[in-house]
Amino acid sequence: MPWIHRWSRPLIGAIATVGAVLTAYLTVTKLSGTEVGCIAGAAVESGGCNDVLNSAYATVFNLPLPLFGLLAYISMAAFALAPLAVNRETRRNLRTRLEEWTWLFLLIGGTAMAVFSGYLMYILASELQTACAYCIGSAIFSLSLLLLVIFGRDWEDLGQLVVTATIVGFVTLIATLGVYANVNNVASAVGEQQPLPAATERYDLERGTWEITTDSGPAEMSLAEHLTEIGAKKYGAFWCPHCYDQKQLFGKAAFGKIDYYECAPQGENSRAQACDDAGIKSYPTWEIKGKLYRGAKPLEELAQLSDYQGAQNFKYFIPGRQPKTAK
Repeated sequence: MPWIHRWSRPLIGAIATVGAVLTAYLTVTKLSGTEVGCIAGAAVESGGCNDVLNSAYATVFNLPLPLFGLLAYISMAAFALAPLAVNRETRRNLRTRLEEWTWLFLLIGGTAMAVFSGYLMYILASELQTACAYCIGSAIFSLSLLLLVIFGRDWEDLGQLVVTATIVGFVTLIATLGVYANVNNVASAVGEQQPLPAATERYDLERGTWEITTDSGPAEMSLAEHLTEIGAKKYGAFWCPHCYDQKQLFGKAAFGKIDYYECAPQGENSRAQACDDAGIKSYPTWEIKGKLYRGAKPLEELAQLSDYQGAQNFKYFIPGRQPKTAK
C-alpha cells in the first residue's frame, strides 16, 4: 500500500484540526469585535485581515463566515478519523462500511471547501484588494484536504470521483454566487456615499506616507468634534494603510480635529511613549470612553460607540465593507 494511502486519513484529520483552530480564533475575533489590524512595527503591506473580517463578505446569514469554516473543518476531521477509532480486527465489517461512506463525505466536503475558498481568494484579490495570511492559509488547507482525498485512496470507480466532484463544485459555486449576489450592489442603497480609493494609489514614496485627499462634509466635522469633546483618541502610525483609510473617511478638515497620537518613533510629532503607556498593540486603535477598539472603523460605527446623535450622512465608506443607511 502506498504511504499516502496509509497516512491520508491522519493527515486530513491533522490539517482539519489546525483549520478548526484557525477558524475558531477568527470566529471569536469577529464575535468579540477585537479586529485584526496592522501589527505594530510591520511593513506597509502587512495585515489585511482587519479589512477582510469587517467586509460584507465576512458575514453570511448574519453569522460570521469563519463559523461556517469551523463547522466544515470539524466535519472533515470527524469523517477522516472516525473509522480509525473502530478496531479493524474485531469489527472489520463496520470499519469497512465507515471507510466507504466517509470517503464519499470527505470528497463532497473537500470539493465544496476548495471551490468556496477559491471564490474567496478571487474576492480577496479583485474586490478587497488586500492580503490576509489567515485567509490564504485556510485556502491552502482546503486545497490540501481535497488533494489528500483524491490521492489518498485507490478510487475503484473514477467516474464516481469525477461526476461527484463536478456536481458538488457546480452546486457550491452557484450557491456561493447566490449568497453574495447583492454584496456589490449595496452602495446604491446608501445615497451618495462613495468608496474610498485604494490606499496604495495615494502612497508618497518620497515621504513614506499618504496625503489625505478627501473633503469633509458637515456630518464628518460634527462627528470629529463630538469625539474630541468626549476625550476620544486615535492611535496610529504614518506608514499604516488602515490608519490612512480612517483619515480618508473623515477628510482632511475633520481629521484635523481628531486627537491623534502618532505611535511610530520616526513619525512627525511622535508620541510613541504615550502609545506604549496606553497598551497599543496594533494600528489603528481608538480609545473611546476608556475602551480600546482596534481597526479602521466606519464612521457609522464610531458614531454608535461614542453615542453620537448628530447627522450621519457620511460621504465615504471603505470598499468591501457594508455601508449603513444614513440617518
